[in-house]
Amino acid sequence: MNGTGVHSKPAVNTKGLNGTGVNGKGVHSNGFHHVSVNGSLYPAKVKSRRLRWDVKPSEMANNTLNPIRAIVDGMKLTPNVDKPMIALSIGDPTVFGNLPTDEAVLQALKGAIDSQKYNGYAPSVGYLKSRQAVSNFYSCPEAPLDAEDVILTSGCSQAIELAISVLCNPGDNILVPCPGFSLYKTLAVSLGIKVKLYNLLPEKSWEIDLQHMESLIDERTSCLIVTNPSNPCGSVFNREHLQKILKVASRHCVPILADEIYSDMVFPGCHCPSIASLSSDVPILSCGGLAKRWLVPGWRMGWILIHDRNEVFGSEIRQGLVKLSQRILGACTIVQGALESILNNTPQSFYNKTISFLKSNSEICFSELSTVPGLNPVMPSGAMYLMVGLDMDHFPDFKNDVDFTERLVTEQSVFCLPASAFEYPNFFRIVVTVPEEMMVEACGRIREFCQLQCVESS
Repeated sequence: MNGTGVHSKPAVNTKGLNGTGVNGKGVHSNGFHHVSVNGSLYPAKVKSRRLRWDVKPSEMANNTLNPIRAIVDGMKLTPNVDKPMIALSIGDPTVFGNLPTDEAVLQALKGAIDSQKYNGYAPSVGYLKSRQAVSNFYSCPEAPLDAEDVILTSGCSQAIELAISVLCNPGDNILVPCPGFSLYKTLAVSLGIKVKLYNLLPEKSWEIDLQHMESLIDERTSCLIVTNPSNPCGSVFNREHLQKILKVASRHCVPILADEIYSDMVFPGCHCPSIASLSSDVPILSCGGLAKRWLVPGWRMGWILIHDRNEVFGSEIRQGLVKLSQRILGACTIVQGALESILNNTPQSFYNKTISFLKSNSEICFSELSTVPGLNPVMPSGAMYLMVGLDMDHFPDFKNDVDFTERLVTEQSVFCLPASAFEYPNFFRIVVTVPEEMMVEACGRIREFCQLQCVESS
């Protein structure tokens, strides 16, 4: 051993690794020392060592921010101790226990567990049988699907992440609805992708401002996100409006990411076709899952449906999705094992009961708040949400929607999410999944709060 602590006669042939030589100083010609450990050579790069610990989060971690958390975490939320808290802010239909999933769904999961067939790894894109079940459930003559067109994911959130990741590079931009689901921006910005917000129009039941949306498209626009039915608006686009959206996408050759997690959660009298069923040339990645329609968000089962019009995506996008899915080795296998039974055996009466409840609660909320001066609720047509506009002239003591909703908690123990969390100020969002008596009570408190503010300001 020489004075540097490096063996002068390596334990392998003197050509070193990859057929390259070792010079007389025991240093590889590529600048690495070869250190013999248990008879093997490992490269030890020559460089100065760190003098102190300096561990910092990655740029991706630093660039990851959920706009909802950014708003809510900064609010001073101290409920009135004399009134029990009513949270109308959480988009989880299971919170209050009044909307259980169907017994058939539970039995499907129990059957998958008892079978002992789903305790190991599945293919990263999901079991073929489970993917086939999803494709059968969503396939239609206008938008046919096969198992190869389905990627199973860990919830709809991961489906959205995979779709954005496969379509976009750092420096690209995506078009996102405003107001819209905050996760789109959280995911995109962390990946170095710019977000351009296109306006929705409350006076037109939250239809897209198509002219504004189209004006944002440029050569680096790699994806248009369409959320239908909508979180946070509860809006449902009709066939004609969806066709107009497709025309814009077609004109500029921009693929669509369709967030359809609330598909079929549509109130009676409304019709909500999938956007893929109307597309003749625009390729679409449709993201969905069990979370909302089956009322099991914690089961983390989502999917991407690949609608590849005219082979625009081809094999490359599909292979890209497969590669990306391999990063976490797929969705929960137990739920995958139950998926076919869940999709085929859940009775229509369960879906109808859920939708009937959501519509009734929405009507109660809309009716109660429509007569409150300064409030302008927009009646939803589906999903689980209702947006309420604030006429700030009626509430001069408040700076904005965050201030308003913060004081509403302080005085009335009712928490609504300020729409600044969706980058749409002077609105707030109400979740309509709470028990009916709680919805009536909450609306009464909101009315009392607004009346007191108007009196005090006058």
